[in-house]
Amino acid sequence: MPKLDEFDFAILSALQANGRATNVEIANSVHLSPSPCLRRIRNLEEEGVIRGYRADLDRSKVGLGLTVFVEMKVGGHNKDSANRFQEALAEVPEVISCYMISGSADFLAEVVVEDLQAYERVLSDKLLTLPFVIDIRSNFAIRAVKTGGPLKLPDGRKK
Repeated sequence: MPKLDEFDFAILSALQANGRATNVEIANSVHLSPSPCLRRIRNLEEEGVIRGYRADLDRSKVGLGLTVFVEMKVGGHNKDSANRFQEALAEVPEVISCYMISGSADFLAEVVVEDLQAYERVLSDKLLTLPFVIDIRSNFAIRAVKTGGPLKLPDGRKK
């Protein structure tokens, strides 16, 4: 894990707030000159702390009006089955996030589709055909309260 200081955390916070900010704008906001600021950003990218940049889209405005949280239980608990399941799940584009969890299910996936009929197709044609799946439970989002918020970062100062 890279060692991050208060300038790195300030840069990351600035980028989370506005990923399109120029290097000069970020440098000014974190009280660095542009050259060291750019070096730090490049280092954060190379270290994988910054994984990429993308647009934050309004799901409903692009025709994706249904979000489903899908609990999946898998059988054959071993490393090979977990890896095969995860590799197959990664190929389902409607799954925008997935977590291995504790509790009654093994995985929790966030699926985003146009409508109920589209989800039925994803469920029947993709999720139920995933290797080792023995149970699926679907939870339909009624309304989004908070999505894709920025991470609450530490300030990086030693305590």
